[in-house]
Formats: sequence, C-alpha cells, structure tokens
Amino acid sequence: MKLWGSAFVLAVALSSTHASADPLQKSEDIVKFFEGASEFGPSRGVCVGTEDECKSNKKEAPAERTSIDMLINFGLDSAELDTTARTELGEFAKALNDNRLSTLSFVVEGYTDASGSAHYNEGLSERRAQSVTAFLMSNGVDAARIKAIGLGETHPRNPDPYNPANRRVEMRIRTE
Repeated sequence: MKLWGSAFVLAVALSSTHASADPLQKSEDIVKFFEGASEFGPSRGVCVGTEDECKSNKKEAPAERTSIDMLINFGLDSAELDTTARTELGEFAKALNDNRLSTLSFVVEGYTDASGSAHYNEGLSERRAQSVTAFLMSNGVDAARIKAIGLGETHPRNPDPYNPANRRVEMRIRTE
C-alpha cells in the first residue's frame, strides 16, 4: 500500500499571467528541497540527564518545508501547457532526472476550478495531470516514477471556487 508524503508537496499553482520566461525554481533548488525527503517524521532520541538539562539541550526543530510553488498557466477549460509552463516543468524534469532524487516517485494530481460540472471537471483535471506527466516523460523522467490522477474541483487552493488558482496540478512524493 502506498502512503502519500503530504509533508513534501510540490504545488504547481496556476496564475493568469507570467512576468517572464525565467523559471521561478531552478532544478538545483528543487533537488535541494526534496533531497532527504525519505527521512519523513521528526527525529527521536533519548536524553540522559535531568529534565532541565534535557530541555536546555533540546534543539529547535527546523521549520517544516511544505511546498514549492511553480507558476503554471492553464487557460480556462484547457489542459495545454504554454511556453512558460514548459520552462518551469523543464526545470522540474531536470531535478527528477538528478541522481540525488532517483529513488523518489511522484503522483501528479490535477485540479480545476468550479466552472464546469463535477463530471466534466474530473475529466479536465485528469487531462491536466496527463499533460504534465507526458511532458515530464518526454523530458526523460521514467514513467514508473510518476502517476497522473484527476481530482476535479476538490481541495480548492483559493476559497473562491472559480478562482484561476484552483486550476492547478500538485505533485506529491509517493512513499512505500
């Protein structure tokens, strides 16, 4: 049975415009973010000493990194990747092809806003996830490492169900 590592989410958010064709996240930044992702959960240890000594020696936990946002633009009722989306996803593909991430697999979750019927949106979200997956595979990512699913208008990113930010793809690390 597969568990979804929700602590390490790559949210591919959609915006209506892009400022430039330069990727927001470089492949090396993505590699560094996900490197060590197999070490889920807080570290545990035993402290030998008095309660006060143990409390004073306790290190502050680092801030939990929960997501990397990449601005990807899907048009309304579209699963086509534009030039900027291809640039962003190209950096992600480079990161996934890096040896340091070779053991990680991802699920690509497609979402929509509430503009269509629930049944239609499920299909559109699946097409969006497939579009991203196909692009990653065409850039050398092994198909066995990525799985596309469509989740329609569930789990909106923005409380306004019609907001373009809800038209997105999220990639989550799959763990055994």
